[in-house]
Amino acid sequence: MRSNYKKLGQFIQQVSVKNSDLTVDNLLGVSITKKFIPSIANIIGTDMTIYKIVQKGQFAYGPVTSRNGDKISVALLENDEAIVSTSYTVFEIINTNELLPEYLMMWFRREEFDRYARYMSHGSTREAFGWEEMCDVELPVPSLEKQNEIIKEYHTITDRIKLNEQLNQKLEDTAQSIYKEWFVNFEFPHNFSHSELDSESNIKPYKSNGGEMVYCDELEMEIPNNWQIVELIDMLDIKYGKDYKHLNNGEIPLYGSGGIMKYVDKYLYSGESILIPRKGSLNNIIHINQEFWTVDTMFYSIIKTKFSGKYLFHILKSIDFYSLNVGSAVPSMTTNLLNGLKNLKPENYVLENFEKILIPIFKHKSILKDENETLERLKEVLLSKIATIDENEKVVIKK
Repeated sequence: MRSNYKKLGQFIQQVSVKNSDLTVDNLLGVSITKKFIPSIANIIGTDMTIYKIVQKGQFAYGPVTSRNGDKISVALLENDEAIVSTSYTVFEIINTNELLPEYLMMWFRREEFDRYARYMSHGSTREAFGWEEMCDVELPVPSLEKQNEIIKEYHTITDRIKLNEQLNQKLEDTAQSIYKEWFVNFEFPHNFSHSELDSESNIKPYKSNGGEMVYCDELEMEIPNNWQIVELIDMLDIKYGKDYKHLNNGEIPLYGSGGIMKYVDKYLYSGESILIPRKGSLNNIIHINQEFWTVDTMFYSIIKTKFSGKYLFHILKSIDFYSLNVGSAVPSMTTNLLNGLKNLKPENYVLENFEKILIPIFKHKSILKDENETLERLKEVLLSKIATIDENEKVVIKK
């Protein structure tokens, strides 16, 4: 053990408080992105009194690592109390005057910790990183002042990331509103040429200004004249993502259902695409227009119809996949289900003008996304520096 390193076991202790009186109903799970997330488990008929309570400032982790790829699911609860399955180990820091929970969570977020946990996992049927292994973890524990300094610098980065995410959400809400007005309310501007608007003063919404509507038996509703009903396969070619374990670190974003997982040295596809989760969080639809790789638990798409990428993205975003027959224990998507989805195919000039309007919004979103990717890398640099931090060294992160 390095001189400034200490074993984690002297700072933590297990907690096992059962939800015996059913006072807590906020059921959470822990993702491989190191966050608490709403559980998707089917709990009908389940005895919730045996579930474990997690309090704010406590940790929970899933000891079984063989099904998590190269990640270990561990998270710090930062909000109100919750309950987790008995499969999780709940623990807390004994004395926060010696070790701060946020500092320890930063250690858990390091790629080196994940590699260590996978290496130390054992078992014949399924590999697990048990409590003894967790207690044997070694880490530097500097003074509280230094820990707080590192946490502050970390928050400088993560707060900016959150701000960009909020701005991105507002842009997405704007785009979604335009989509709804055009393709749900059918109030798209209709008195323009096929290539550009004649004049702003002549723009009028289609349906409310007498645009011709026809009844569609398949959708049991009226739709604009000359629009078609097609299956998704007519507009998108759905492909499976691929395993990434053979790839090296690089500059290409690797996507999972929660977003970018890491950066690799090869790309699976380059250009505009829509990423669709195959399992779990099915509604985390991602639009991308660059080189990327995506994992084998995701679909990616090749867009067949010109000017339809952003339109199809919003169609998929609006679908409640859980209302479809996707299974209950582990909801999963199939190519047959996706390919057979019926959707409206507007006239080409409508798609073209919708694309033109959304391009500035998506460009701004892309700028914010690129900035966040840079900040995420900077965050990883800071996490890596924890292993070699000098008590007298000033941690400096440029804002």
